[in-house]
Amino acid sequence: MKLVYEAFDKTGQKVSDVIEATDIAEATEDLRKQDLFVADITPVRGGSGPRRKSGGGGGAAGTGAPATQIAGEGKARVGGSKTRRLKTLAMFTRQLFVLVSSGTPLTQALLALERQIKDSGWRKAIGDVRARLEEGSALSEAMGSHPECFDSIYRHMIAAGETSGELPGMLDRLAELTHKRLHIRSAIQGAMIYPCLLSVVALSVLVLLMVFVIPRFGELFDSLDAEQPPTTAILLAASDIAVNYWWALIGGLVAVIVGLRTYFRSPGGKRAFDTLVLRMPKIGGIVRSFSTARIVRMMGVLLESRVPVLEALTLTRDTTSNVHYTELMDRAEKAVSQGQEISSVFADTDLITPAVYEATRSGEKSGQVGPLLLNLAEFLDEENEGTLKALTSIIEPVILIVMGLLVGFVALSMFMPLFDVTSMTGGG
Repeated sequence: MKLVYEAFDKTGQKVSDVIEATDIAEATEDLRKQDLFVADITPVRGGSGPRRKSGGGGGAAGTGAPATQIAGEGKARVGGSKTRRLKTLAMFTRQLFVLVSSGTPLTQALLALERQIKDSGWRKAIGDVRARLEEGSALSEAMGSHPECFDSIYRHMIAAGETSGELPGMLDRLAELTHKRLHIRSAIQGAMIYPCLLSVVALSVLVLLMVFVIPRFGELFDSLDAEQPPTTAILLAASDIAVNYWWALIGGLVAVIVGLRTYFRSPGGKRAFDTLVLRMPKIGGIVRSFSTARIVRMMGVLLESRVPVLEALTLTRDTTSNVHYTELMDRAEKAVSQGQEISSVFADTDLITPAVYEATRSGEKSGQVGPLLLNLAEFLDEENEGTLKALTSIIEPVILIVMGLLVGFVALSMFMPLFDVTSMTGGG
């Protein structure tokens, strides 16, 4: 069949001509071998000349413009929460692995995924990556233009796959890593939904009592001239403040939240917050476990992907949010640069469990640090999920008990004066 195409050579000059091939895929591949980057290709119909086709070809989709022009246009913002972006990345990576491993050319695989993605920001980012590939850029280099979609670890692993010629295998590993990150994040969020919902209900009940119920009791006590116990007087005073000065309470609460948020974003405040979290009973142990598991998994994946040790430590450090773990990875990087072993740093800290230290030390002796850390990460993830479920199973009844005690305290404080009035009336 005859196909009419529009393409661009390495100098950016536009080329329009007709080519014979069995299908569009074969024609595109033949043109690529001639160092031509296809912008549009369609079958010849009735001797018509080159036509523009929406969403076509392997170049800048549907525009006929050079890829540099597309790449230079404004980028759409990738919206949604971190979980949503991670979910999109996991789906994108898995589908890209399936397409590439089945022999689909990379640009065509990206075009297929671009059509499937619903988020406009992701769709435009993938289109830009594809356009840069048509210009001759490497995949990791093209992804570097969109750090909001592809983080540094993702890009470095892609670069390692391209260098070693094992891109499909690296995509498979990345898909597994991204899916694991998504699973852990979803597990944490799912475990916290019910406790948070109970807390909101408890707070809502308390607010309703303070604003609507207790003031009615106050009017009743005033009309009966009943003597008020100390707890009743305190609740009535608090209710009066909530009703008459609600604007001041809301303003103060907003000011406190903004102030704390600003403080905790400062270096000193972040250090204080991270230290407090690690020292909290139960919570500190869980934070240590999850942080350790994340570090172990990242290091294992990067080292298994043949990323240099120093670079792997730097990338792992960039994924840690707690300042103490960031400093730990800094010390590890410094030790390795001086010829020491990573395990020598892990041995002198309570941030890393002895199991991680022993696995790292054994791996350094056998030259199998990556596989050992990956196996340990699987064990740590399973252990952390069990710990998280056990903690939430304890938190839920505690919240229910606290809510019941609060409601019971308010009820007793309100009804005790009524009991006194009733007994006095009966005695009279």
